[in-house]
Amino acid sequence: MPRDKTENHEKIVAAAFREFMDHGFQEASMRRIASACGMSASGLYKHFPSKEAMFAALVEPAIDGLMALYHEIEDDYFQELASKNPDSLWVDLGETVREMTYIYYHFNEFKLIVCKSQGTKYEGFTHEMAELKEEVTFRYMKALMQKGISVNKVNQKEFHLLVTANVEAVFQAVVHDFSKKEALHYAQTLEKFYFPAWRSLFGL
Repeated sequence: MPRDKTENHEKIVAAAFREFMDHGFQEASMRRIASACGMSASGLYKHFPSKEAMFAALVEPAIDGLMALYHEIEDDYFQELASKNPDSLWVDLGETVREMTYIYYHFNEFKLIVCKSQGTKYEGFTHEMAELKEEVTFRYMKALMQKGISVNKVNQKEFHLLVTANVEAVFQAVVHDFSKKEALHYAQTLEKFYFPAWRSLFGL
């Protein structure tokens, strides 16, 4: 990409972040973004075909990274299944702190996703995260039972609500503009609160 086009692209990204942060997706104006960059709206569309594509370009890399981290944490838990000591299974691996650390490294992106994405496919982001965690947890419990470890039967509808509340609790730090220090302390508090509850729920 020629330098001048690269510089224009960087200006657009910065202006788009400000516009979406100030007005949210639905009220954001491509004309205002173009004006902030000193270019025409038609010039803006040479970089992004639509407002939706622009929003996606801003948030997708952060989402992809969080998904990669979550699958890394998932792998860590399933590797525990190789242990021969039942007491060492499903130990707290500090996943909430790891997730919060990543989220705060990409705070602006997650602020857009959680607070400014109404009208986009990302407005259901926390719900989709909860469904993913729910599916992985039930798969983990099934694996424990296959190892001969007794696990309580849990109502799936109730569990979905509990997981959703947990996921949304994590992102409340972003909603309320916690500092990174506050958010990481809050993540530790969430782990102390939720992890023993999950083990108790499943009878582990």
